[in-house]
Amino acid sequence: MTPPRPSPAPRHARWNPAEYAAHSSVQQAWARELIARLDLRGDERILDVGCGDGKVTAELARAVPRGSVTGVDSSAAMIAFARKTFPESSGCPLRFQVADARELRFHEPFDLLFSNAALHWVDDHEKFLRGAAAALKAGGRLLVSCGGQGNAHEVFLAFRPELRLARWRGFFRKMPLPYFFYPPGDYEKWLPRFGFRILRVQLAPKDATYDGPAGFAAWLRATWLPFTQRVPEYLREEFISAVTQRYVVRHLPDAAGRIRVRLVRLEIDAVKV
Repeated sequence: MTPPRPSPAPRHARWNPAEYAAHSSVQQAWARELIARLDLRGDERILDVGCGDGKVTAELARAVPRGSVTGVDSSAAMIAFARKTFPESSGCPLRFQVADARELRFHEPFDLLFSNAALHWVDDHEKFLRGAAAALKAGGRLLVSCGGQGNAHEVFLAFRPELRLARWRGFFRKMPLPYFFYPPGDYEKWLPRFGFRILRVQLAPKDATYDGPAGFAAWLRATWLPFTQRVPEYLREEFISAVTQRYVVRHLPDAAGRIRVRLVRLEIDAVKV
Protein backbone atom coordinates (compact mmCIF):
# COMPACT_ATOMS: atom_id res chain seq x y z
CA MET A 1 0.00 0.00 0.00
CA THR A 2 1.38 3.41 -0.96
CA PRO A 3 1.84 5.63 2.11
CA PRO A 4 -0.08 8.91 2.05
CA ARG A 5 1.72 11.95 0.69
CA PRO A 6 3.03 14.25 3.42
CA SER A 7 1.33 17.60 3.73
CA PRO A 8 3.15 20.71 4.95
CA ALA A 9 3.51 20.58 8.73
CA PRO A 10 2.28 23.55 10.75
CA ARG A 11 5.02 25.93 11.87
CA HIS A 12 3.41 26.38 15.29
CA ALA A 13 1.12 24.26 17.40
CA ARG A 14 -2.55 25.02 16.83
CA TRP A 15 -4.02 24.81 20.29
CA ASN A 16 -7.55 23.71 21.05
CA PRO A 17 -8.11 25.68 24.29
CA ALA A 18 -11.26 23.82 25.35
CA GLU A 19 -9.55 20.45 24.88
CA TYR A 20 -6.50 21.62 26.79
CA ALA A 21 -8.68 22.97 29.61
CA ALA A 22 -10.40 19.59 29.87
CA HIS A 23 -7.17 17.56 29.97
CA SER A 24 -4.73 19.68 31.99
CA SER A 25 -5.66 18.83 35.58
CA VAL A 26 -2.11 17.57 36.15
CA GLN A 27 -0.65 20.94 35.10
CA GLN A 28 -3.14 22.71 37.36
CA ALA A 29 -2.11 20.55 40.32
CA TRP A 30 1.54 21.46 39.72
CA ALA A 31 0.59 25.14 39.60
CA ARG A 32 -1.20 24.89 42.93
CA GLU A 33 1.93 23.41 44.48
CA LEU A 34 3.87 26.46 43.26
CA ILE A 35 1.24 28.93 44.44
CA ALA A 36 1.33 27.36 47.91
CA ARG A 37 5.03 28.32 48.16
CA LEU A 38 4.45 32.00 47.42
CA ASP A 39 3.17 33.28 50.80
CA LEU A 40 1.37 36.13 49.03
CA ARG A 41 0.35 39.27 50.92
CA GLY A 42 -2.58 39.93 48.59
CA ASP A 43 -1.42 43.15 46.96
CA GLU A 44 1.22 41.88 44.52
CA ARG A 45 1.42 42.60 40.81
CA ILE A 46 1.92 39.23 39.09
CA LEU A 47 2.86 38.27 35.53
CA ASP A 48 1.87 34.73 34.50
CA VAL A 49 3.93 33.70 31.45
CA GLY A 50 2.42 30.95 29.32
CA CYS A 51 -0.99 31.31 30.95
CA GLY A 52 -2.76 29.01 28.47
CA ASP A 53 -6.49 28.69 29.17
CA GLY A 54 -6.26 31.12 32.09
CA LYS A 55 -7.48 28.96 34.95
CA VAL A 56 -4.21 29.17 36.90
CA THR A 57 -4.02 32.92 36.24
CA ALA A 58 -7.49 33.24 37.73
CA GLU A 59 -6.37 31.32 40.84
CA LEU A 60 -3.48 33.74 41.22
CA ALA A 61 -5.90 36.65 40.90
CA ARG A 62 -8.08 35.29 43.71
CA ALA A 63 -4.97 35.18 45.91
CA VAL A 64 -4.20 38.89 45.38
CA PRO A 65 -7.52 40.75 45.76
CA ARG A 66 -5.68 44.06 46.28
CA GLY A 67 -3.16 43.45 43.50
CA SER A 68 -3.36 42.57 39.83
CA VAL A 69 -2.47 39.68 37.55
CA THR A 70 -1.56 39.71 33.87
CA GLY A 71 -1.59 36.45 31.93
CA VAL A 72 0.32 36.26 28.65
CA ASP A 73 0.55 33.52 26.06
CA SER A 74 1.78 33.32 22.47
CA SER A 75 -1.43 31.58 21.37
CA ALA A 76 -4.15 34.02 20.36
CA ALA A 77 -6.70 31.19 20.64
CA MET A 78 -5.69 30.53 24.24
CA ILE A 79 -5.92 34.22 25.13
CA ALA A 80 -9.35 34.54 23.53
CA PHE A 81 -10.54 31.51 25.52
CA ALA A 82 -9.10 32.91 28.77
CA ARG A 83 -10.73 36.31 28.25
CA LYS A 84 -14.10 34.69 27.61
CA THR A 85 -13.84 32.27 30.54
CA PHE A 86 -12.44 34.77 33.06
CA PRO A 87 -13.70 38.21 31.98
CA GLU A 88 -12.34 41.29 33.70
CA SER A 89 -15.91 42.26 34.56
CA SER A 90 -16.09 39.22 36.87
CA GLY A 91 -14.31 41.27 39.55
CA CYS A 92 -11.02 39.38 39.43
CA PRO A 93 -8.06 41.78 39.09
CA LEU A 94 -6.69 40.12 35.98
CA ARG A 95 -6.21 40.68 32.27
CA PHE A 96 -4.90 38.60 29.39
CA GLN A 97 -2.82 39.53 26.37
CA VAL A 98 -0.93 37.85 23.55
CA ALA A 99 2.83 38.01 24.10
CA ASP A 100 5.92 35.99 23.23
CA ALA A 101 7.88 34.75 26.27
CA ARG A 102 11.07 35.75 24.43
CA GLU A 103 9.90 39.35 24.05
CA LEU A 104 8.42 40.45 27.37
CA ARG A 105 7.96 44.22 27.40
CA PHE A 106 6.09 45.98 30.20
CA HIS A 107 6.25 49.55 31.46
CA GLU A 108 5.48 48.95 35.15
CA PRO A 109 7.51 46.33 37.04
CA PHE A 110 5.96 43.25 38.62
CA ASP A 111 6.49 41.77 42.08
CA LEU A 112 6.35 38.21 40.81
CA LEU A 113 6.86 36.47 37.48
CA PHE A 114 5.20 33.05 37.53
CA SER A 115 5.31 30.36 34.85
CA ASN A 116 4.01 26.81 35.02
CA ALA A 117 4.23 24.04 32.39
CA ALA A 118 5.03 26.47 29.58
CA LEU A 119 8.69 27.35 29.08
CA HIS A 120 9.68 23.99 27.58
CA TRP A 121 7.87 25.28 24.47
CA VAL A 122 10.27 28.25 24.28
CA ASP A 123 13.42 27.83 22.20
CA ASP A 124 15.52 30.62 23.74
CA HIS A 125 15.45 30.77 27.53
CA GLU A 126 18.13 33.43 27.69
CA LYS A 127 15.81 35.81 25.85
CA PHE A 128 13.09 34.90 28.31
CA LEU A 129 15.37 35.68 31.27
CA ARG A 130 16.39 39.02 29.78
CA GLY A 131 12.73 40.00 29.50
CA ALA A 132 11.91 38.59 32.92
CA ALA A 133 14.63 40.70 34.52
CA ALA A 134 13.27 43.81 32.81
CA ALA A 135 9.70 42.99 33.88
CA LEU A 136 10.51 42.50 37.57
CA LYS A 137 11.21 45.18 40.13
CA ALA A 138 14.31 44.93 42.36
CA GLY A 139 13.61 42.18 44.88
CA GLY A 140 10.94 40.70 42.61
CA ARG A 141 10.64 36.93 42.48
CA LEU A 142 10.90 34.53 39.56
CA LEU A 143 9.13 31.20 40.08
CA VAL A 144 9.10 28.73 37.18
CA SER A 145 8.28 25.08 36.67
CA CYS A 146 8.61 23.52 33.23
CA GLY A 147 9.71 20.30 31.59
CA GLY A 148 13.33 19.55 32.49
CA GLN A 149 16.10 17.28 31.27
CA GLY A 150 14.78 13.72 30.89
CA ASN A 151 11.12 14.72 30.87
CA ALA A 152 8.66 12.16 29.45
CA HIS A 153 11.50 9.97 28.21
CA GLU A 154 9.34 6.84 28.06
CA VAL A 155 6.72 8.64 25.97
CA PHE A 156 9.38 9.60 23.44
CA LEU A 157 10.37 5.92 23.35
CA ALA A 158 6.79 5.10 22.34
CA PHE A 159 6.80 7.71 19.58
CA ARG A 160 10.18 6.91 18.00
CA PRO A 161 9.55 3.44 16.51
CA GLU A 162 6.19 4.61 15.18
CA LEU A 163 7.82 7.56 13.41
CA ARG A 164 10.14 5.17 11.54
CA LEU A 165 7.27 3.25 9.94
CA ALA A 166 6.53 3.92 6.27
CA ARG A 167 3.00 4.84 7.32
CA TRP A 168 4.24 7.95 9.15
CA ARG A 169 7.85 8.77 8.48
CA GLY A 170 7.15 11.08 5.55
CA PHE A 171 5.32 13.43 7.87
CA PHE A 172 8.30 13.75 10.20
CA ARG A 173 11.15 14.52 7.84
CA LYS A 174 13.08 17.62 8.91
CA MET A 175 11.00 17.89 12.07
CA PRO A 176 12.45 20.66 14.25
CA LEU A 177 13.19 20.13 17.91
CA PRO A 178 9.74 20.30 19.50
CA TYR A 179 10.58 20.86 23.18
CA PHE A 180 13.43 22.39 25.16
CA PHE A 181 14.19 20.45 28.34
CA TYR A 182 17.14 22.06 30.12
CA PRO A 183 19.28 20.77 33.00
CA PRO A 184 19.75 22.84 36.18
CA GLY A 185 23.33 23.72 35.22
CA ASP A 186 22.19 25.95 32.37
CA TYR A 187 20.00 28.04 34.64
CA GLU A 188 22.70 28.17 37.32
CA LYS A 189 24.86 29.83 34.67
CA TRP A 190 22.19 32.08 33.15
CA LEU A 191 20.40 33.45 36.21
CA PRO A 192 23.34 35.46 37.65
CA ARG A 193 24.14 36.73 34.16
CA PHE A 194 20.71 38.39 34.01
CA GLY A 195 20.80 39.80 37.52
CA PHE A 196 19.12 37.07 39.55
CA ARG A 197 20.12 35.58 42.88
CA ILE A 198 19.37 31.86 42.92
CA LEU A 199 17.21 30.47 45.69
CA ARG A 200 16.67 27.04 44.16
CA VAL A 201 17.21 25.35 40.81
CA GLN A 202 16.54 21.62 40.63
CA LEU A 203 14.98 18.77 38.72
CA ALA A 204 11.91 17.29 40.40
CA PRO A 205 10.32 13.96 39.41
CA LYS A 206 6.57 14.39 38.92
CA ASP A 207 4.63 11.30 37.94
CA ALA A 208 1.27 11.83 36.25
CA THR A 209 -1.58 9.35 35.97
CA TYR A 210 -4.28 9.11 33.31
CA ASP A 211 -7.52 7.12 33.20
CA GLY A 212 -6.54 4.13 31.10
CA PRO A 213 -5.50 4.18 27.44
CA ALA A 214 -8.31 6.63 26.58
CA GLY A 215 -7.07 9.13 29.16
CA PHE A 216 -3.48 8.78 27.97
CA ALA A 217 -4.58 9.27 24.34
CA ALA A 218 -6.55 12.39 25.35
CA TRP A 219 -3.38 13.81 26.93
CA LEU A 220 -1.41 13.13 23.73
CA ARG A 221 -4.18 14.73 21.68
CA ALA A 222 -4.32 17.86 23.85
CA THR A 223 -0.61 18.53 24.45
CA TRP A 224 1.70 16.60 22.10
CA LEU A 225 0.80 18.84 19.20
CA PRO A 226 4.28 19.08 17.61
CA PHE A 227 3.90 15.37 16.82
CA THR A 228 0.18 14.86 16.30
CA GLN A 229 -0.34 17.92 14.09
CA ARG A 230 2.28 16.79 11.61
CA VAL A 231 -0.14 13.99 10.68
CA PRO A 232 -3.17 14.95 8.55
CA GLU A 233 -6.36 15.22 10.54
CA TYR A 234 -8.00 12.23 8.80
CA LEU A 235 -5.13 9.99 10.02
CA ARG A 236 -4.48 11.63 13.39
CA GLU A 237 -6.59 9.34 15.56
CA GLU A 238 -4.96 6.28 14.01
CA PHE A 239 -1.54 7.74 14.83
CA ILE A 240 -2.47 8.64 18.41
CA SER A 241 -3.93 5.17 18.92
CA ALA A 242 -0.75 3.52 17.60
CA VAL A 243 1.52 5.51 19.96
CA THR A 244 -0.85 4.84 22.87
CA GLN A 245 -0.74 1.11 22.22
CA ARG A 246 3.06 1.13 22.15
CA TYR A 247 3.17 2.95 25.49
CA VAL A 248 0.54 0.79 27.18
CA VAL A 249 2.25 -2.46 26.17
CA ARG A 250 5.31 -1.39 28.16
CA HIS A 251 3.45 0.43 30.95
CA LEU A 252 0.39 -1.58 31.88
CA PRO A 253 -2.47 0.06 33.79
CA ASP A 254 -2.45 -0.34 37.56
CA ALA A 255 -5.20 -2.11 39.55
CA ALA A 256 -7.42 0.96 39.19
CA GLY A 257 -6.88 1.10 35.42
CA ARG A 258 -4.63 4.17 35.55
CA ILE A 259 -1.68 4.73 33.21
CA ARG A 260 1.38 6.24 34.87
CA VAL A 261 3.84 8.57 33.12
CA ARG A 262 7.19 9.59 34.56
CA LEU A 263 7.73 13.32 34.11
CA VAL A 264 10.57 15.59 35.22
CA ARG A 265 10.09 19.27 36.03
CA LEU A 266 12.80 21.90 36.11
CA GLU A 267 11.97 24.16 39.08
CA ILE A 268 13.48 27.62 39.29
CA ASP A 269 13.17 30.04 42.21
CA ALA A 270 15.20 33.25 42.07
CA VAL A 271 15.13 36.90 43.11
CA LYS A 272 16.05 39.89 40.98
CA VAL A 273 18.95 41.71 42.60
